[in-house]
Amino acid sequence: MVLDLSPDAILFAILLILLRILNTGIGTVRLILVTRQQKVLASLLAIVEALLFALSIGSVANDLNNVLNLAAYCGGFAIGNYIGMIIERRFITSYMTVNIITPQRGHEIALALRQHGYGVTETLGEGHQGAVTMLRSVVLNRDVPKVLQIVGEMQEDAFVAVEEARSVYRGWLRSVRNSQ
Repeated sequence: MVLDLSPDAILFAILLILLRILNTGIGTVRLILVTRQQKVLASLLAIVEALLFALSIGSVANDLNNVLNLAAYCGGFAIGNYIGMIIERRFITSYMTVNIITPQRGHEIALALRQHGYGVTETLGEGHQGAVTMLRSVVLNRDVPKVLQIVGEMQEDAFVAVEEARSVYRGWLRSVRNSQ
């Protein structure tokens, strides 16, 4: 194993980190687009992702004894994953369905969510131990923590299931506010 800390080696390691960050961040976004059936954009990002991967892996594979390059490659991958998740959360609009089932305070939870601007549908149901209120709300992905906080403050032991809503048409959405 070789640890070369010359200025050229350090600059090359920084370039390698940047290539991996871009490669992995683009890969994360591409996977999101694939799951949303956005074929053309996902395919275009795949070209860029593959090019960046080829450039970065080629640089590392030529000299596997270079510790600095290996560390840069691995570190860039880790940072790229983190940045990809930030990009997804902030810039890609996705909707989540929050399902809440509770035997107590269901209507009060619904009122609190509505007071914070979230649309909620209430349904009465029958659970294992009797009557329950089932609440369903479609919210932006970034609003899920706030919704969970509201529910948790009102009914700590409420059953909550969150799932991705692949397509959303019409209705009440807090940030959109264009009910049809």
